[in-house]
Amino acid sequence: MILAVYQKIRVRKAQRGCQRSSRNGKKWATDGDAFLFLAPRFDFHHAILTSMTTTDSAPMSPTTKVEQILVIPASVIDSIGVIDGFESDVDRFLKPILSSDQLSFEPRDLMEVDPSFKQLIPYVLLQWTDNQGRQCLFTYTRGGGSGERRLHAKRSVGIGGHISREDAADGADPYQTGMQRELDEEVTIGGTYQSERLGLIYDPSNEVGRVHLGIVHRFVLSSPDVSSNEADLAEGKFVPVAELLSQPDGLETWSRLAIEAIYG
Repeated sequence: MILAVYQKIRVRKAQRGCQRSSRNGKKWATDGDAFLFLAPRFDFHHAILTSMTTTDSAPMSPTTKVEQILVIPASVIDSIGVIDGFESDVDRFLKPILSSDQLSFEPRDLMEVDPSFKQLIPYVLLQWTDNQGRQCLFTYTRGGGSGERRLHAKRSVGIGGHISREDAADGADPYQTGMQRELDEEVTIGGTYQSERLGLIYDPSNEVGRVHLGIVHRFVLSSPDVSSNEADLAEGKFVPVAELLSQPDGLETWSRLAIEAIYG
């Protein structure tokens, strides 16, 4: 496939009247599920940093680095179909999403409060079968680290996070690169595993769910040799799926939806 770099700049207005660029000349060229990031010719974000604020309402200096995360307009998803909870027909949605020319990297603080865009989040389940033949999932309690503060104290079975602009460096596939980076940052997996993609999660019932689209992967591990690398993943251990199904109230919503759809 021959890729031609081109410049396409679109300016839209953000909340509080801030003007920012949502495209900045970016485009992905796709080949199946992989996509390449073509470098922009110009970036407007530096020009508007002084007028932006952080999610804690603290003023930002012109040199403050704003995390840029991968998002897709909600209208692109809506044009494919409706996702409400867990969607098992993952390829129907994910292939056109990853091949869309409307994918872009946008400031995370603005995207966290803008449901007209959905942040793409790899959500990886780590499964191991114990010596009693029970399917178990690696679980942890979200602690006080740098992760999503609105989910703290919830039990989770999903490993993953945002796809950043840096994940597209040197023509890399940002989705696959970002997923692997998040895994390496959050956990250490000692054994081998087989991976599969199982579905999508969208939950508009709360403020976190309204701005995120989860892509659920399952890694089937050869051993339980998994440890947490971050304080935000506390009390990491394998728990039988049957036990998790019997105690759904302590789970974060995405974990409950995934477990019930895959194992229920």
